This record gives sequence, structure tokens and C-alpha cells, in this order.
Amino acid sequence: MLEWSEKEKCMKAILLFSGSGPILLLSSYPTLDDERFAKKLKEKGINKYIAFEVPLDEARGKYRNRFAIISHNLEDKEDMEVLDYNGFTAFNNFHFDVLDEPIKKYTY
Repeated sequence: MLEWSEKEKCMKAILLFSGSGPILLLSSYPTLDDERFAKKLKEKGINKYIAFEVPLDEARGKYRNRFAIISHNLEDKEDMEVLDYNGFTAFNNFHFDVLDEPIKKYTY
């Protein structure tokens, strides 16, 4: 079993639904309702979304190499990166029963 770094323990895996469909993000922001998280999404053209935190260990297990690369990229900053652009895969990789309560945001 791989050990978690201290920074990885603070990361969030996020299944995000927006107008273009679902994507899976890895974020080093402390919470899903952090205004910097919403601002970053707005800068990327995502003004309205529903976001669910998914278990980090499940995301790590399903996206091993990509997860390792992206988590390393996020080690020294608060930011986010996409783990999976393929909405079909991102949506189907996680069961509803493992998703936390949704955060709904509208930032126009």
C-alpha cells in the first residue's frame, strides 16, 4: 500500500457537473465551497456547477499514475487540475453511495 504524503491528505477529489458534462478534479483548496475554488472555475468559464467530493483513496486507486503526477503538481500551491476529462468515465467510476453531499454554485 502506498503512503499518503501530508499534502495529499489535504487534497480533494471532486466530481464536478457543469454545462459541458462531468469532469473529475483534484484540488488542493481546503473545501469545495472555498471562494478561491469557485473563482478558479469561473476563470475557466464554469459559472454554474454541482460538485461532489469523492473518496480520495478511490480516486487514487482508479487514476494511479495520473493521480501521482497531478498531486505532485499541486504539492506547493492551492490550485486544481483535471484528473479525467472524459465525462462518461468520470461519472461511471464512482457509485452514488460514495459521493458526499453536493455543493451547488452559481457565480454570474
